[in-house]
Order: sequence, then C-alpha cells, then structure tokens
Amino acid sequence: MRPTRQDLIPGLEERGTTPRAIADGFDPSRLTQARRLAEMTKKEVAGRIGVTPAAVGQYETGVSRPRPDLIPRLAETLGVPATFFLLGRPANRLDASMAHFRSLRSTPKSQRERALALAEQVWELTYALEQRIQLPFVDLPGFAGGEVHPGAELSTDPASAARELRQRWGVGHGPVTHLVRRMEAHGIVVVMPSAADPSAASVDAFSTRAARPLVILTANRADDVYRHRFTAAHELGHLVLHGDATGDSRQEKEADAFAAEFLTPQSSILPLLPKRMDFARLAELRQVWGVSIHSLIYRCRELGLTSDATTSRTYQRLRALEGQPGFMAESVSNFPGERPSLLQQAFAMAVEEAGLSVAELARELAWTTPRVRELLGVQEQRPVLRLVP
Repeated sequence: MRPTRQDLIPGLEERGTTPRAIADGFDPSRLTQARRLAEMTKKEVAGRIGVTPAAVGQYETGVSRPRPDLIPRLAETLGVPATFFLLGRPANRLDASMAHFRSLRSTPKSQRERALALAEQVWELTYALEQRIQLPFVDLPGFAGGEVHPGAELSTDPASAARELRQRWGVGHGPVTHLVRRMEAHGIVVVMPSAADPSAASVDAFSTRAARPLVILTANRADDVYRHRFTAAHELGHLVLHGDATGDSRQEKEADAFAAEFLTPQSSILPLLPKRMDFARLAELRQVWGVSIHSLIYRCRELGLTSDATTSRTYQRLRALEGQPGFMAESVSNFPGERPSLLQQAFAMAVEEAGLSVAELARELAWTTPRVRELLGVQEQRPVLRLVP
C-alpha cells in the first residue's frame, strides 16, 4: 500500500499522533521558535503553506490554531518533526533583553532572533541531559537561576571583578589555561555551533543568564584561538557584570576590560610587557598568555607604557607581519581545551549509565536526529565499507 502523507511525517508513526491531535495541542511559541530557527518571515511561511501572513501571526499569538491539514506543511516548511508543535515539553523563552550580543549593532534582528531560538534549544537539550546526569554546579557570583552556588557578589568594577573571579576560581596570577573547559567546569554551558550553522556566520558570540548561564561561541572568520579566548572571556564578563542586556557601548567596554584583566592581570603582565615595541617579545607573550599580539599592544597603551601615536604605528607594522610564522592565526581545532565538551560528555555518560540514544533524545525533544547530533557535536556512526581484494 502506498504510504499517505501522514505516514511520512517524522514522529507521527512512532507516537501515534495525528495532525488533528497536534492541531488540538498546538503550542504557538513552538511555531515562533521553528520559524526563527529557519530564519523565515511570517510572510514566507504563509506563502509556503497557503495562508495569509495575518493567519500565521494569529497562530503564533494563540488567537487561532492551524487546521490539521496545515500541520504537515508547517513541519515540512520549517524542517522540524510535526510533533515539534505539541504543547507540554519544558521550554525557556528568551528575548533580546536577556542576551548579550558581541556585535549587536551589526547583527540584523532576524539573525538575533535565530540565535535566541538556538539558545532556547540548547537550554532544552541541557535540561533533558540534566534529568539523567548531574552537571557541575554553577559557580558564578550573582547568578540567580538554576543551580546557585552561594558566595559573595563581585565588584561592579570590571578589572576588580576579574581579579576576584580569578581568586574565586583558583586561577592564581599566571595564564588562564583551557579557558572554555574551565568555564564549563564552573557550570557555564558553552556551545560552538558548526561552521555550517547559519548562526556561525551571522552572530559573533552571545551569552545569557537565563536559568543556567549559557555562552554561544561561533567560529570567527580568522579561526584564531586567541580571538576565540578573548571572546569567551568577554562573554564571561557579561555574565558576571550585567544582569540585563542593554546592548550599549558601556557594557561592551566593561566586558572588554574584564576580559583583558582576567586573561592578563595587570600585576602579572605589566613587568613582562616591553617598554618599547618588541614584536619578538610580544610573540613570545602571545604563546604563554594565550592572547593576541593586537591585545597585548592595546594592553601596553592601556597600562601607560606607550602613547596613542606609538600604538597606532605599531598596529600598522603588525599588519605587515600578519600571516608570517609567529604572527599567523592558530586554529581553535588545535586547542581541545578551548572547545566545548560538557554536553557531549554528559550525553556519553547518559548513554553508558541510562542507555540513552540520539534517536531517543530526538523523540523526547521532538527534534530531528541530525539536529541533536549537531548541538551535541556527536558524529553519526556510519559503517565503514572496505573493498575486499
């Protein structure tokens, strides 16, 4: 017998859920989330499923529900299982006031909305794993959601807050090794979408304190681990200093000041910085402290070692050296300690201790299995074919 359209809808056969049942239990916010993940407008969705943009708007506000025959079209258009639209799954809705974007002004609204929808999905994935595996407690002063690790608030001054957090985390006075893994060890969920994910191309980085602190790090164009580490420290600064995201330049400057002091504390780096611009010395410090030469030059000016004019000339000289040994970008892929692994490790433990599978997790989340693999960073295990001589 030829399969019907309903038989072809992902998730319906396994759960015995019909389009009518989904329409009856339709969750308006799931449609909004799926549309933002697909980076589509209401008008585009309406054109694909044969209704007006006003009708899609009413579906998203809950004024009306889509007809049962529209459920398969919505699922196909937005690339999600039909069961994605059902009520009842744990969710954590985010808006722009709850997230700090590294490049807010240059990020279009549609791309910010997609990034927020991505963060919502990361929260859902984290929540599902936490039902099986205990993740590290959140050790972040001022954190007021999810797991709370008691402790005193940090200073509101960025540099002071950075020094206090280094002491709290037992970093000492030297370089911060394995920054991303260290953040994960203190309960911060860090995710780095694949380069194929639209968020990686459109959003530099962002963070949110909703429920459990979350940082999204995207691959920078240069694939430079030094910029990657500074961005991670910048987002850590937002989590520590800024409860609400205003997106203004003051918050961005404060997060930069926090990152600079956290990665290169003044008391430790000042005696090591050259009094006159010495690129060999700066290249050596880059390797030891894990920060870019550009950042070290700025640190020299910031700490009063060089004038604005000298700093400007040094930047010009540095541009001529870019791409040369000792001055070229170094790929993040070569530094495992700077790549997230918390969720992947939690999933591996859930597989071993609870028999969890990607397929089971996908059904629970009402996602496609490729989407689960993508956010976990788990590759599909395909059989290896070998030619027999």
